[in-house]
Amino acid sequence: MARHALRRSALSVSLTAALVLTASAAGGAYLSGRSPRQVPAASASVSSVSPAASAPAPAAEGGAVVEDRDTELAAALEPLLADADGEAVSVAVLDRDTGVRAVYGGGEETYDTASIVKVDILAALLLRAQEEGRALTSTERARAAVMIGRSDNDAATALFAAVGGADGLDAANERFGLTSTKAARAWGLTRTTAADQLTLLEAVFTDDEDAVLEPASRTYLRGLMARVQADQRWGVSAAGSGGALKNGWMPRTATGLWNINSIGRVTVDGHPCLVAVLAAGQRTKEAGIARVESVAEAAVGVVRAGNDG
Repeated sequence: MARHALRRSALSVSLTAALVLTASAAGGAYLSGRSPRQVPAASASVSSVSPAASAPAPAAEGGAVVEDRDTELAAALEPLLADADGEAVSVAVLDRDTGVRAVYGGGEETYDTASIVKVDILAALLLRAQEEGRALTSTERARAAVMIGRSDNDAATALFAAVGGADGLDAANERFGLTSTKAARAWGLTRTTAADQLTLLEAVFTDDEDAVLEPASRTYLRGLMARVQADQRWGVSAAGSGGALKNGWMPRTATGLWNINSIGRVTVDGHPCLVAVLAAGQRTKEAGIARVESVAEAAVGVVRAGNDG
């Protein structure tokens, strides 16, 4: 069966276009001008394309090799995205107990992270502190808490500088195994894929003692993601209970459209599931949240189908 993906039309942009990223009270990022790689505002069409060649099926934590369910996910999302004119949506999901995963909208398509990159920034900071043989300073911990919990942009800017800016984040992401993520000097314009965000979540939520992030670092980051303030507990949390998450939302001043992203872990039928949903070209923040939540629920349903043990 062919996979359905959302494709975008290319827009010509000037390499000298001014990019201005300013903080918002809600923790979103406002963009003036366009990045050369930005998801365009032009209408995207839903069309059938051949799936990209799949990587070998991953192993569950217990060692059993299981299948991907990309085709089933595409079929489940087709009716949900039938009205997605002008939008681009991608999702990646993993049932950590069974190892079953699914990706929709993969390939080389990338999206602006907006504030979900704050998880990446903190992971990079924790990795740097590990390598320096130290704990986070009290100032770093205070900034990390508000960066994740309240999506504070000033704290993110300070910690982004602390990890070495775009070059430092790229270096950390290479260690985490991200292959399609490119950091930007304006951190909210970092480009990524849903599959890479799933890889980042695996680095944070793994129980492997030999993982890149040490157990204490992972526990700390998970704890902050589990305590985001109440008005930011939307997105992937709709797909299960006990959510530990981070959301990103960014209106485009040039188009009036929104990027709405959500990453995190939820529990479904006792199974921990990692979910990353990226959505661009959303007409309003509220519509984008509804889109992300419906996609997250469908994706988790696919990886849990037939795996109720």
